[in-house]
Amino acid sequence: MSNPEPPPEQSPSTPPGPLSPGHAAPASPPPALGPAAAPPDHPPVPQQTSYGDAVSPPQPGYAGAAPPQHSGHPPAGSPPGYGTPPVPHQGQGYGQPGYPYQGGQPGYPYQGGQPVPPPAKSGPRVGLIVGIVAGGVALLMLLVCGAGAFIWYLQRDADGGGGDLAGVVNYRETNPDALSQEHRPDGSTISYPMIPPAGGPHYPEWQNCNGDVYDAPVTDGNAVHSLEHGAVWITYRPGLPASQVEALAERVRGQSYLFMSPYPGQPSPISLQAWGYQLALDDADDDAIDQFIRQYRETASIEPGAACGGGTTRTR
Repeated sequence: MSNPEPPPEQSPSTPPGPLSPGHAAPASPPPALGPAAAPPDHPPVPQQTSYGDAVSPPQPGYAGAAPPQHSGHPPAGSPPGYGTPPVPHQGQGYGQPGYPYQGGQPGYPYQGGQPVPPPAKSGPRVGLIVGIVAGGVALLMLLVCGAGAFIWYLQRDADGGGGDLAGVVNYRETNPDALSQEHRPDGSTISYPMIPPAGGPHYPEWQNCNGDVYDAPVTDGNAVHSLEHGAVWITYRPGLPASQVEALAERVRGQSYLFMSPYPGQPSPISLQAWGYQLALDDADDDAIDQFIRQYRETASIEPGAACGGGTTRTR
């Protein structure tokens, strides 16, 4: 068995000589990149100070400082209990922005391990409903009161309004011939079957009857003409107590289609006349006076719409 031949001896390496034509120089290794030397085509990498705390470069709107970062820990100076997340119930979470438990209301801290709920707000519909209900109740009350007042008014008229008109003499039924509308010359003598007259022939000029209170007797022919226009004439017998006269005058003053005067010789202390109607009374406080006025003033007119002003104010 022959011995193997020894390997050929390696000649020591010699520095490379000049490049021969047709050979390229080997490529140089790239420069090492340090922490402060990042490739120009990539954004800088933020420094990590601790887990979850990243220092970012300044952002637009912040003067040379990084925007606030949520690190997973409560901010410095927070009150006790702030940011302490409770154990969430099944299907429900709690927490503040940046904390692992989400679902709470931002801006409301925890107290006793539970989030403070936002203040209750009454919806705008509650006020609207209350207003509608109150308006409906008020309208119903107005309708009820109005209906009651109307019924009372009808009943008052039906029963004479508290005044007894049973004593009214209706000459339109008992003596219609005495109610002639004939005009007689001024100063001529006219005879009437009732005292004071309640209709019949009269003078062309009427007695002014717009709430006039005469202290002296007036002429019958002028007063009857006023009745034709729809006025109510209140007369009283001289000697009636002054308080009674004043009670009558208070009803007359300032009232259109009303006038009063004394009438010597009338059978009753007080008498009321409308065209074709007459009522004799004893007391100025009798409610029948007001009822007679309501019943016959203007409604008893033979010439509806005829004026009561512009007449004579002469007395006898």
